Amino acid sequence: MHALALVVMAVVVLQQPTGKGRIAGARAQAEAALQAAAPVLAQGRLDALRGLPALAGLDALAGLDALAGLDALAGLNTLAGFDALTGFDAVEAVDGLDPSIARRAGDPQDPTDSLWRAARAALNRGDYTSAANLYGDLVRDYPNASRAGDALYWAAFALYKNDDLARARSLLVTQQRRYAKAATAKDGVALLARVQGALARHGDGEAAAWIAQHAAPAADTGGARGRDCPGEDDEDDLRIAAINGLLQMDADKAVPLLRTVLARRDACHRALRRKAVFILSQKHTAETEDILLDVAQHDPDSEVRQQAVFWLSQVPTERAVTMLDSILRSTDDAELREKALFALSQQHGPRAGQILRNYAETATAPSDAREKAIFWLGQQHSAENAAFLRALYAKLTDDQLKEKVIFSLSQSGSGENHRWLMDLALNERESIEMRKKALFWAGQTGGDLEQLVSLYDRMQNHDLKEQLVFVYSQRHESAALEKLIQIAKTESDRELRRKAIFWLGQSHDPRAAQVLLEIINQ
Repeated sequence: MHALALVVMAVVVLQQPTGKGRIAGARAQAEAALQAAAPVLAQGRLDALRGLPALAGLDALAGLDALAGLDALAGLNTLAGFDALTGFDAVEAVDGLDPSIARRAGDPQDPTDSLWRAARAALNRGDYTSAANLYGDLVRDYPNASRAGDALYWAAFALYKNDDLARARSLLVTQQRRYAKAATAKDGVALLARVQGALARHGDGEAAAWIAQHAAPAADTGGARGRDCPGEDDEDDLRIAAINGLLQMDADKAVPLLRTVLARRDACHRALRRKAVFILSQKHTAETEDILLDVAQHDPDSEVRQQAVFWLSQVPTERAVTMLDSILRSTDDAELREKALFALSQQHGPRAGQILRNYAETATAPSDAREKAIFWLGQQHSAENAAFLRALYAKLTDDQLKEKVIFSLSQSGSGENHRWLMDLALNERESIEMRKKALFWAGQTGGDLEQLVSLYDRMQNHDLKEQLVFVYSQRHESAALEKLIQIAKTESDRELRRKAIFWLGQSHDPRAAQVLLEIINQ
């Protein structure tokens, strides 16, 4: 019954023009047709429907024998209340739809859904061949669908993953030309650059020309034309995408293009140069070192210079070390100096290490830079650096530098350095703060627990004893817990006992719980 009523209503509505102001009339006609049909339907005589003008032209229903004997239509009163169709004026919006969508307006579901889901599932499981085919089917079958442009991108991505680079390029170019407003258009630009870079690496002349055309700076670009100057995050800018694409190219082909980019030192090409410095550092040719050294010295942009200095860490030559030493001694740029210290720390030759040691003990050098030098010396874990840092500590008067030496020596894990830390903790000529730092790092870095436990009874200073209680609380050995229990039970200083009891409360060892219960029951 309900199905037939909807058939009647739909036929009446669909026979009406869909222009503005016609939907309300179509609805009224639908209601009139249903009212006229109700008595006939109630008697089960469907043939009488043929006389209703509103149903003219429904000859196709003649073969619907399955409708015979629908006695249930007698209860057609359920069709009352069709006022809910008042909002049907929204159908007017169909006029503005793309023709391919309008043809499917009656479908309850977008017909691209099943293809899209199947393609996405194939992509997620790594079946790139099936994914490319399914996304391609969607574009071929529904070229005007809202998802068509995105489907082209994902088809190209799947082809790229399968190393079918030429076909991937073709799809991405099509996306740019036909679906420039697709949600994945910006991603498409970046992927095209990667594809072109990979093709160029395999000797594709067209791809190499594309990279060269888009990566090379335009001769007429000027800093005054801000809209022509790409930013570092403008991944949809073809020049940025092309620079990124150089990462895929062979070094011999990429480096000449990078040299051209880095030679343009106007403000407009700053973002391109920042990208180019990194890519150059990954391309090892006879020219790489010369270009990086030139950029580190002469580029007008501070960040470009800093990046060039940073990436000199990947150039293990004496020329690079000499340049880094010169920058370290002459620059007033704190960030550039920090990059130079890092780059020297990554050079494994003896000269680079000596430059760091000399700088660390230069009293006239900025304290923060000396701290960085001390830190990087500690990270190299050499006996020579450890001996130097222990000797340097005795010469220092700046507490921050002393603290950095303590930390750096604690990172080596050597027995000699741990013994030095313990001696420092016991040295009454040192400040309480430095002795506490020595205890802390000795405990944190696996210092000899037996020595740490024995220190407690030898200490007279309250703050140092409190630091030792904390050190014991951070160790998981049984001896550390036993010492905390002893302090909680026998220490005469009530504050220290409270500290020990607190840390026992953080322990999951049943012995700690038993001791706490005993203290409660005292």
